[in-house]
Amino acid sequence: MDENKRIVVVGIPGVGKTTVIKKTVELLKAHDIAVRVNCFGSVMFEVAHQSGIQNRDELRKLPLSQQQSLQRTAAEKLAQINDKITIIDTHAFISSTEGYYPGLPEPVLRIIKPTNFISVSAKPENIYNRRMNDMTRNRDLITLEDIKRDLNVQSAMISACAVITGAPVKFLLNVEGKVDEAADAIVRMLEV
Repeated sequence: MDENKRIVVVGIPGVGKTTVIKKTVELLKAHDIAVRVNCFGSVMFEVAHQSGIQNRDELRKLPLSQQQSLQRTAAEKLAQINDKITIIDTHAFISSTEGYYPGLPEPVLRIIKPTNFISVSAKPENIYNRRMNDMTRNRDLITLEDIKRDLNVQSAMISACAVITGAPVKFLLNVEGKVDEAADAIVRMLEV
């Protein structure tokens, strides 16, 4: 691995993205490879909290112009990180009353300059069950059809990001009970 890697990992709620990232970090650290994970939404929330926003789930309900401003500010903070491997945990889109808004619009991509994209997905039934059992977040009610549509939108959005940046995208299926295999696939992709 010759250059620093800035890897953007996306996944709709319930695919197990955060679990896959945690396992990937464990594997990298076991090989003495320094890696830092940054959650794009958390960085946005830190900025928004200074403006009075009290709950991270409120971010997606803000006016579009305010979301765009928060995205740019968060991207500028993340762009300053110069670690060997930086993983940016985020979403390919934000579902709003106006429709699907890109989680990584072109101005954000220009600021972050990702070297790789990873799109984590899972079987819709598994996603549904995970979301229904997650009491830690204030999630919208969703159907299996909604999940299938969201997975398709995610694929389209992240593919567009790859076209805009020229960075490759890896599509990763997080099979139930096989998080180790998913994390191993990411480590192999990094060629470390």
